[in-house]
Amino acid sequence: MAGLIRREDIDEVRQRTDIKQVVDAYVTLKSAGIGSYKGLCPFHDERSPSFHIRPQVGRYHCFGCGESGDVIAFVQRMDHTSFSETVEKLAARVGYELTYEDGPGPKREDVGKRQRMLDAHKIAAEFFRGQLLSPGAAPGRQFLGERGFSRSAAEHFGIGFAPQGWDGLLKHLRAKGFTEEELSNTGMFSQGSRGMYDRFRGRLVWPIRDIAGDTIGFGARRLLDDDKGPKYLNTPETLLYKKSQVLYGIDLAKREIAKQRQLIVVEGYTDVMACHLAGIKTAVATCGTAFGAEHVKISRRLLSDDGTGGEVIFTFDGDEAGQKAALKAFDEDQRFVAQTYVAVEPSGADPCDLRVKRGDGAVQELIDARRPLFEFAIKATLRKFNLDTVEGRVQALRASAPVVARIRDSAMRPAYSRELAGWLGMDPDEVARAVSAASKQAQHSQHVQQRQHSPQGRQGEHGQGQGEGQRSDQTPGEASPGFSRPDPRDPVVRIERDALEVVLQQPAMLSPEQWERFRSARFTAPAHAAVHEAVRAAGAAGGTPAQWVEQVRQEVPDVLDPFVSELAVRPLNTTSPEALTMYCTDILNRLFELQITHEKAEKMGQLQRMDPSADPEGYQRLQRDLMELEMRRRALRQDR
Repeated sequence: MAGLIRREDIDEVRQRTDIKQVVDAYVTLKSAGIGSYKGLCPFHDERSPSFHIRPQVGRYHCFGCGESGDVIAFVQRMDHTSFSETVEKLAARVGYELTYEDGPGPKREDVGKRQRMLDAHKIAAEFFRGQLLSPGAAPGRQFLGERGFSRSAAEHFGIGFAPQGWDGLLKHLRAKGFTEEELSNTGMFSQGSRGMYDRFRGRLVWPIRDIAGDTIGFGARRLLDDDKGPKYLNTPETLLYKKSQVLYGIDLAKREIAKQRQLIVVEGYTDVMACHLAGIKTAVATCGTAFGAEHVKISRRLLSDDGTGGEVIFTFDGDEAGQKAALKAFDEDQRFVAQTYVAVEPSGADPCDLRVKRGDGAVQELIDARRPLFEFAIKATLRKFNLDTVEGRVQALRASAPVVARIRDSAMRPAYSRELAGWLGMDPDEVARAVSAASKQAQHSQHVQQRQHSPQGRQGEHGQGQGEGQRSDQTPGEASPGFSRPDPRDPVVRIERDALEVVLQQPAMLSPEQWERFRSARFTAPAHAAVHEAVRAAGAAGGTPAQWVEQVRQEVPDVLDPFVSELAVRPLNTTSPEALTMYCTDILNRLFELQITHEKAEKMGQLQRMDPSADPEGYQRLQRDLMELEMRRRALRQDR
């Protein structure tokens, strides 16, 4: 049995790992103030960014769904790995050697199944790349050359060749120490009456990588006449490879997608290559399936699809299958806030063909000639009917009016209603009425569907509950089970929360005197009081801010762990590093002034209840205390 990773090593891995670099591989992050970043949450679908990280404290928190944690928790959620596997993965990333207690570290065969699969795919990709230079791979090299792909292009995209034999890859991976069960899990092998054999044989092979750049599967193109298999053969569904979540080229395109806020969806591996080599580096492709809801989620996170810009461009062949794919994409259009377009070359040529026949410029011209996706969908619908007959025009209107009604931009609908009337040769008012009726019918159907699928009393996405991208301080709710969320509309509660944020995020800003005052402060909100008590129990803030937050987190009840993350990552309300010290001082002084106000109120009550003649010394002492408190309050005011 493998031993346990030492606590000190776990802390060291957490400290050495830059959470921003890790999150950047999954989410496009933007600055959200000093030392803070935000993006679309990877854990729930949202339209405006509510996922925040603060690298200095090593924590993340989503103000929309409440997910929070450190870099280990993030990788666990995203990669579906165990705690130990995640720590081992991050330790390898930063080059840190782990030590184990109560037993040895994991043997090679005991490493998590997912990591073993990744290792096998990495070795397989290297094997295939090496085979591309072999004599048997001549048909593959010829295929690439005919499509204008050089050796350097093949190397850039990691293209390889699967030899024609039945067990070339199988023998290679067995020699590397992989077991039969591990190899079976990868999807790279088939099972016959005589045992396992290579799934890919005599084919050109593209590695399919996830957003982090790890190879998770392969796509293989038929080359030989005696190969009776499909033209393209992909890895089957595995623990790593889920075709509904995979976009070929996403690892190469993610930076440009985020930078340009543009995503181009093409149909094949060679089309992705053609686009990238033509300078259009935001192109990706689905792998053997239509562009669906899971692809949309990944795309929106990279685009920062929050309504402030961005575009998604679909390219399809001009044939019937291409039009069907475009209409399928239109079904997913409503999930985007970004504008969606379609680019179809009149001759039906795909980007790869265009580049071969007319050069890189033709690929750029194809993208430049894009049209709104809903316009394409309307015209594709009209082509199904005979518009030369009255019956055909009436049927076309019934079919196309719902398409116009689905246009998200309400200002565009009247314009396209008039366009539709012109295409049909019908009265504009009649078409407008049909579109309006279709819109009302769609709204009614959606309302009924929501009621059928929502538990009774559940608040809708845009109802009174906390909506997507909404900060958690906008609607009182629950901080966590057992602690009601402090109401930020209460000015006292607001001051308490702001002070806790400063202490967690900027502990070095506090002087010894301020620390003493803070520890003796009284917090009224139960959740705030619990965090304040945890700060007291954690002792002096030492080490890095991340270590300090971890110390505090260890002291709070488990149910308040997300609340601590929330306080630790929320952007401070200051605009520049120069103003940070002033802001922190001001917030703490407001808290200290609040404490003085509480003390004054208590002593005033004592004074009013006291008989001066019965205890003249006590009466005078209270008056002196009140005067001293007032002087302290005024001194704090002068510091602000």
